[in-house]
Amino acid sequence: MTWLSFPHPHPRANSGFTLIEILVAMAIFSLIGLASAGVVSSVIDSNEQSKQRVEQLEVLQRAMLIMERDILQALPRPTRVNGELTETVMAIGDGTLSSEADGMGFIRGGWHNPQLILPRSKLQSVGYRLQDNQLVRLYSNFVDNVIGFEPKTKILLTDIEDFQVSALIQNENIDEPEAWQDEYASGTLPLAISITLQSATFGTIRREFLVANAQ
Repeated sequence: MTWLSFPHPHPRANSGFTLIEILVAMAIFSLIGLASAGVVSSVIDSNEQSKQRVEQLEVLQRAMLIMERDILQALPRPTRVNGELTETVMAIGDGTLSSEADGMGFIRGGWHNPQLILPRSKLQSVGYRLQDNQLVRLYSNFVDNVIGFEPKTKILLTDIEDFQVSALIQNENIDEPEAWQDEYASGTLPLAISITLQSATFGTIRREFLVANAQ
């Protein structure tokens, strides 16, 4: 009788992984984990930066809307300075309202007061100035205030390095420098107002606002 013989299995056929194979596998998984962690961290950082930039843009847009609303509703109404009535309805220039750069002050209308419920006028004295690298809006509840009155303040923007204001005094050649005045104090309103902000976050920002009640 002839016995069938079968080849003996390889000694490693039924054995487990070697230590080297386990170490190599662990190293590969570690590299994959580190790469994944880096990608996730990058995505999270990008999301935080995007969220922060969106919030900064919203603050900037809100500040521009406030300025536009005030300037659009500017009125040719003289103001009192230290109790003395003046003929100036709008003042623009370096150091105006104790600004560290340009400043601007005027009277605006359209301050909502339904049925005169509140003990104040529908007019409001407002101003803008640069102070401690902040664009500040000044305002008060009364148009003409007593001597020594300090207006209320609201910080609109931070990290502002410069604030420049100019007034458009003629319709023709509005792109020419002579059409705009850096210093303005008159009994009539200008046609438009130009503001230029130097922001540490956004760089140079220039906006032009129409003065609706200009004559």
